[in-house]
Amino acid sequence: MKTYVFPGQGSQAKGMGEGLFEAFPDLVEKADAILGYSIRTLCLDNPEGKLRFTQYTQPALYVVNALSYLKKIRDGNPKPDFLAGHSLGEYNAVLAAGGFDFETGLKLVKKRGELMSRASGGAMAAVVGLTEDQIKAVLVNNKLTEIDIANLNTTTQIVISGHKDDIDRAKPYFEREGADYIPLNVSAAFHSRHMQEAKDEFEQYLKEFSYSELTIPVISNVTARPYNPAEIVPNLAEQLRSSVRWTDSIRYLIRQGGMEFEELGPGSVLTKIIAKIKVEAPAGQQKVSVGAGMTNSIESKEEDTEGQAAFKQKIDTAYQQTADWNQAYAIGTKVRCKGYEDVLITRTKAMVLFGHRAAVYMEGYNGYFALEELRAL
Repeated sequence: MKTYVFPGQGSQAKGMGEGLFEAFPDLVEKADAILGYSIRTLCLDNPEGKLRFTQYTQPALYVVNALSYLKKIRDGNPKPDFLAGHSLGEYNAVLAAGGFDFETGLKLVKKRGELMSRASGGAMAAVVGLTEDQIKAVLVNNKLTEIDIANLNTTTQIVISGHKDDIDRAKPYFEREGADYIPLNVSAAFHSRHMQEAKDEFEQYLKEFSYSELTIPVISNVTARPYNPAEIVPNLAEQLRSSVRWTDSIRYLIRQGGMEFEELGPGSVLTKIIAKIKVEAPAGQQKVSVGAGMTNSIESKEEDTEGQAAFKQKIDTAYQQTADWNQAYAIGTKVRCKGYEDVLITRTKAMVLFGHRAAVYMEGYNGYFALEELRAL
């Protein structure tokens, strides 16, 4: 069996979609009419760095993801057995399943991006190295009860969301427990209770459109189970304020037996996350101890295979790359990155993300930058 997965915000990059826009001129023309600007220019040239802004990021990713899927089918590949998307990517999953057409999906995503870009006063941070239960304990023990869990990307790579003051205040408590704590470059508390107002407005907008029966099972971010065919509107609305239960979604799909995953869209973030989930023990079997960091989180009761051994080698390499970088370069180092004309400035130390990715965050950018793609000046 096969599942196609679609990435969400954080996977955008200048140049994405190259070769796709020419293949689907009619859809590109429709997208330009809906958006009021050239989607091709936005994705390929990223004028004024607009791709880092939510109201532009979401339509851009939706279009590139959609065209990637359509090309896959046009090239004669069979439709998958299941579909899933991370946050924004779920709209592409519903599109691929026939829940709405290309234009309707783009209108929904455009509205979603606008509402999310207007939200303010919140913040998010990635907590790497602790399980969901451990994170909840830190929040309760330190009276950080206004913070919610936003993204459960892997068992030990989790994003929290809340008021900015609370997110800032939480950092030392998590670091005391041995976690890497990475503030994200966002202006709102996405996927939390603090998005309730945006969720209510978006739900009313969703009700203005009609939807069709899903022809392929779509895994919901909210429930980590296949959509109820009658609940497209509630699912897409609730997603704004609920956790993205990605780990549970992938585990559900793996339990179907013989599942293969293929990521459609820019980058390979979900492919790497899924590889991490496959070698992680379920939450109840985690052996993470205080101050142990990420290395203990990969221990599993599963039989070690050649693939797992290779993946562990990637993890070891990533930790060595991170240590070497931090020894040589301080926060605030100027760097060059392939595909970016501007000089970038690091805003965090190097760290291992998703259990195996040596990376660093930059001033003015949300997504991480891989160390192997950087050159310090």
